[in-house]
Amino acid sequence: MHQEHTAMKVCTDACLFGAWVANDPSIQLAKKIVDIGTGTGILSLMLAQATADSNASASITAIEIEPNAASEAGRNFGLSPWSEKIKIINKSLQDFSKSFVNDTHSTGAQFDCIISNPPFFEGDLHSPDHEKNLASHSTALPWQELVEHVAQLLKQDGFYYVLIPALRAYTMQKYAAQNELQLLEEVVVFNAAKQKPFRVFQKFIKSTNTVSEIKRSNFIIKDAENQYTAAFKQLLAPYYLHL
Repeated sequence: MHQEHTAMKVCTDACLFGAWVANDPSIQLAKKIVDIGTGTGILSLMLAQATADSNASASITAIEIEPNAASEAGRNFGLSPWSEKIKIINKSLQDFSKSFVNDTHSTGAQFDCIISNPPFFEGDLHSPDHEKNLASHSTALPWQELVEHVAQLLKQDGFYYVLIPALRAYTMQKYAAQNELQLLEEVVVFNAAKQKPFRVFQKFIKSTNTVSEIKRSNFIIKDAENQYTAAFKQLLAPYYLHL
């Protein structure tokens, strides 16, 4: 993975999120997938790898607002064995959503699944680096606006996967519910068993029906000896070279 020109580098929680999403049965059946804020392109590449054999006709559209990151993601896609499955779009989500809706009024075509590792920070102190601000702060893409566009782009009974800080899990669920996105599954991620949770993975379905039961679980990255847990190794083995 090239990441020299991308503000937000590949990190463990993003890789874990990508592997969790890629392992989901709904992704294995999806034909049209969108990756919002692709950055280096790591999530799109993981999904492309996971669906290469089981879902060869799946296509992935990776959206990235920052030109340098979009260029680098495009390079990473081009160097991969799955370049024909992934298309990079250098646009804001707002512009992409507007053009997509205008182009598809006659067909009604929408996406089966949307994934996102969105900017986390809202109202926090900004960096002098404009590219890092785009990647880390939700100023250019507030969560409420993100969810509104996700709901617009998803087909009925489509799925939305998102990686967020643990302390803001309810906020995302609230915005989602306002847009007929019902929480199906939530994974709370701990770096170690005795530490506080720091990330949450959520899966939503676009539906007017209230979900009767939400699947909830915990995931621990490292054990008491500071080594990766067996669950982490099993999930990431297809993507990490040294597990």
